[in-house]
Amino acid sequence: MEVGSKKRVKFLFFVFSTMFLLVVGKAFKVQVLDRKELIARSKSQFFREAKVYPKRGNIYDRNGNPLAINIQTYSIFTIPKNIKKNKWKPYRELSKIEPRLSLNFIKKRISNRKNYTWLARKIELTKEQVKKIKKLEGIYIDSVPKRVYPNHEVGSQILGFVGVDNIGLSGVEYSFDKELRGEPTVIRYIKDAKGRAVKFERETKSKLSKDLYLSIDKEIQSVAEKYLKQSIEKFGADHGGVGVMDVETGEILAMANYPSFDPNEVGKSKARDRGLSFIASPFEPGSTMKSITVASAFENKISTPETSYYCERGAFEINGHVISEAESKKKFEWLSVKEILEHSSNIGTTKIAFDLTYPKLKKTFLDFGFGKKTGIELPGESRGIMTDKDQVTPLSLSNISFGQGIATTGLQMMAAYGALANNGVYVQPTIIKGKKTEKRRVLSIDTAVELEKILESVVENGTGGSAKIKFFNIAGKTSTAQRVDNNGGYKGYVSGFIGYPVNVKNRFVVYAYVDNPKEHYYGSVVAAPVVREVMSHILYRKKEFDKLALDDETETNGVLDTVKVRQSSPRKIKDGDVPNFIGLDKRSVKKLLEKMNVNFRETGIGIVESQSPPAGTKITSKTIINIEYSPPSYD
Repeated sequence: MEVGSKKRVKFLFFVFSTMFLLVVGKAFKVQVLDRKELIARSKSQFFREAKVYPKRGNIYDRNGNPLAINIQTYSIFTIPKNIKKNKWKPYRELSKIEPRLSLNFIKKRISNRKNYTWLARKIELTKEQVKKIKKLEGIYIDSVPKRVYPNHEVGSQILGFVGVDNIGLSGVEYSFDKELRGEPTVIRYIKDAKGRAVKFERETKSKLSKDLYLSIDKEIQSVAEKYLKQSIEKFGADHGGVGVMDVETGEILAMANYPSFDPNEVGKSKARDRGLSFIASPFEPGSTMKSITVASAFENKISTPETSYYCERGAFEINGHVISEAESKKKFEWLSVKEILEHSSNIGTTKIAFDLTYPKLKKTFLDFGFGKKTGIELPGESRGIMTDKDQVTPLSLSNISFGQGIATTGLQMMAAYGALANNGVYVQPTIIKGKKTEKRRVLSIDTAVELEKILESVVENGTGGSAKIKFFNIAGKTSTAQRVDNNGGYKGYVSGFIGYPVNVKNRFVVYAYVDNPKEHYYGSVVAAPVVREVMSHILYRKKEFDKLALDDETETNGVLDTVKVRQSSPRKIKDGDVPNFIGLDKRSVKKLLEKMNVNFRETGIGIVESQSPPAGTKITSKTIINIEYSPPSYD
């Protein structure tokens, strides 16, 4: 072949090869673009993903009464760009089906929007409405459970509330949000071939939500809130708190502050009313702290109930400052430790603390849980305020001994007195029914017994007289603490009372305080009646009269084996004598009558108001015992 022919062939081969590569490359490029476009199109089919949780767990009180439940509601959303034909027709239809969603409202919601837009959240609809809405173009509906609190304000600060997405935002709803919510299922909305939304559920290992049983007793909670509110309104106070705790288990039976709020209408409430300041806002407790100071002195063998201190006739100078009594007219001279607590003497308590010294007093305070959180299962708990110093000035020691210069929460104080009522054993408070919590001995039984005798005398003969309850022995302590204002000084008072019934089988402590009452401000006048009413309700509801029916059938332990309680009248039966029935209910009366062979008549309902013949009368063959009942009075 000639040289020219060879060059021509090579040139043609080059041209055809280049053309082939260009064509193949173009085809390959088209294939790549088609694949990218396919992926893009695939992604465009998916336009929403949501996590749907199982129905939120219910919350119940200790007796199974519902405190937080769910009802079925619906949320409606729209994708405006998915409406291809008459843009406003589906929205007009929706406004007819659900009048609350007017056309004007919808237009404002979707103005300048093309994608996912909420129209309504958690509204109640009928089955017929739901069926019709599902047929509307570009409008979609989800079934969503809504949290409801059937008791409204009752226990609301403990329960807390949830947000629009059913996420717990406060209270036990927040603390136990994970357990109450469970694990979600992922829901995706994709488009089918005609551009319609199709709901697609992705498989997940979802976990069901759990129900929660609180230690709260709904009835006791309601009663506690009622009487706290009455006192605050009666005395024109700013706010207040109340709590009830089982001293053996640490279970909280009631706990509240007033003013409160309705968790069904959170938007109408004030933020300060939604928090549980009983655990979150410490204050100077005042004279309720004197019992702890005396307990420390007894435990450290510094003094006994009979030890006497000179109380300076009402004025005691310390480092240029004069300590006076809460009631300035009181000019005590010599008082025993028992009388110091009965009369709530500041100077007497100061003298005890000086003998005790601060390191020993501080150790007792720490043992009782002051200066640290109790660990209750609620958010926002405060540790209180207590100095970290190992030594303080004499003036500071004086103030601290009677509850100034130290700040505690209502829960801390209630738990501390729970230890006094529980033979000296401190039990960590809990809001969960049946939960086992930490227990530790903070006082010897002997100290607890001695102090309890004095606290009974405070109610029987001292400042706590307003807390007396007929047929029961009450131990307790009043407080009238100066109130710290925003400028760091003192203005007004915090009135308080804390106590517990002694001659009962199941002991519980009740604490109430009222912040800044007007006119009357002594704890005995403002707070003690609240505790009395709450305590009376619990005692009468539990029919604790059975406990008083027969001494020889009474079950006692610990403190009750040692303390000589003063009952309203003895229940022992002497052969041939009429027993004392006064104050007993019908069941208790029958217990006594079963021991006797005597005729009797009964009239009325409630507890025994009167009887004839009187107790101690000799029984003869002609004796007929007449018993008259009447409803108990809590006054």
